[in-house]
Amino acid sequence: MLEHLPCRDRVPIDAPLELEPLPGLVPWSGSIAYLDRDGVLNRGSPKYINSPSELVLLPNAAEAVAKARRSGMRVAVVTNQSPIGRGLWGVENLAAIHDRLRTLLLQTDEDAVLDIILHSPYLPHQNAWARKPNPGMLEAARQLLQYAESGLDWSNFNIRFGKNWTERPIETGSVMVGDRESDLIAGEAHGVRSVMCPAEEGISAVIDDILD
Repeated sequence: MLEHLPCRDRVPIDAPLELEPLPGLVPWSGSIAYLDRDGVLNRGSPKYINSPSELVLLPNAAEAVAKARRSGMRVAVVTNQSPIGRGLWGVENLAAIHDRLRTLLLQTDEDAVLDIILHSPYLPHQNAWARKPNPGMLEAARQLLQYAESGLDWSNFNIRFGKNWTERPIETGSVMVGDRESDLIAGEAHGVRSVMCPAEEGISAVIDDILD
């Protein structure tokens, strides 16, 4: 498990995370919207999203992300990215794609901030804890966001996974949103409600269910 950790763009998984205030300085409710990427925020492709220019937002995705954050939720993107493990392209290309994603969201709605993006570069046959349907990315996102909110010294941060993570918070208000069964299984394994969205509509089709 430890050799198959979730990844962040350009920094180690346990690097300090600085969070932007929620809109209107509303307090964090403790809930997280865990979002798959392709088919939730942007149009997916059977041949992957291979460059920033290929990334196209789904209708009203930015407005939905902003609505979640205005309700007091933090937003974490958790995305499987096996093209890295397949050697099709590297981590900097993925970071550039995510830069483009953030830019497009904020151009539409200034409150459509992605608090953290995590990815899994591993191949399906590796059964990495960090690859959905396993819950490793969700576990990492929760711990990183919660620690960032705490204001504690990052030198004491120690991320844990699976059975090694014993001090798990109750995530009654959190939700995993995805367009595939593997997303829903990951949410259930993490102990949160899971919501399936249609890939051609994405998060905007289920935002009211998320905030129910």
